[in-house]
Amino acid sequence: MMSTVILQAAGGGNMLSTLVPMVLIMVVFYFFMIRPQVKKAKDHKKLVADLGKGDKIVTTAGIHGKIVDMNETTFLIEVESGTKIRFDKSAISLDATKATTPKA
Repeated sequence: MMSTVILQAAGGGNMLSTLVPMVLIMVVFYFFMIRPQVKKAKDHKKLVADLGKGDKIVTTAGIHGKIVDMNETTFLIEVESGTKIRFDKSAISLDATKATTPKA
């Protein structure tokens, strides 16, 4: 038993062959999972920051409306003929004003 532990400690050459695949897996996770999520969150934050009164939006629930009022964390959205609903800024998924405006 003791000789097995000593032999395992002495075999340092295998450490490099074990470490390289682990580093490669971490790099793949970063480029295919972590980096796109960070970019998506950054784009959403910019989208919400660019919104203002009068912009037409679509929420994550699929509700279409026009921004009537806003504060630090929420938007007041007019849905249809005077019906107003307050939504958290994180619930906004699309700026319909820019999506329907043709690009020059």
